[in-house]
Amino acid sequence: MVARAGAAAGLSAGETMLLMPGGARDLAALFSRRHDQAALAALGKLDPKTLKMRERIARGVEARLDAAATDGEALRRWAGFLALPTNLPLALRLVWESADAIWRWAGDRATDENHYSKRAILSAILVSTLAIRLNAGPEAASTHLATQIGRVMAYETWKAKIHPADLATQLATALGRLRYGR
Repeated sequence: MVARAGAAAGLSAGETMLLMPGGARDLAALFSRRHDQAALAALGKLDPKTLKMRERIARGVEARLDAAATDGEALRRWAGFLALPTNLPLALRLVWESADAIWRWAGDRATDENHYSKRAILSAILVSTLAIRLNAGPEAASTHLATQIGRVMAYETWKAKIHPADLATQLATALGRLRYGR
């Protein structure tokens, strides 16, 4: 497959090996990064500052899925290839790159643990939404995406109501009641 791809691009066998020493894994990475670039190009027409954060992320995911959908059957084969257990590290790295690109486009500048949690959550949303789009179509994927973003936002709203000092007080009170019966 890699040799045919190199020949189709007009490369010699040696040039193909220099460009893709990892073989099919390198080809899969190039495929994914091409989709990331196409999504960012499409998103470049939008001003993210005019959108709410949930809309930015939804538009980012939709742009990424639309970019990938242009490759039709190759996308299915790519997803199947990355689903193989031996390709899991590559799949995780590629979905992380996609999630990071979307968050950066959306204006995220977090450098604390939120940087990682945002990308991990979005990675899961990207993978599940892609699977639904491949199997049930774009409408089902859009519904799934809206549901998942809504769940994340509901969690964030709940989390914002929790104050660590209150938790510590409640824990100390509960432990005191257990120990002293009051």
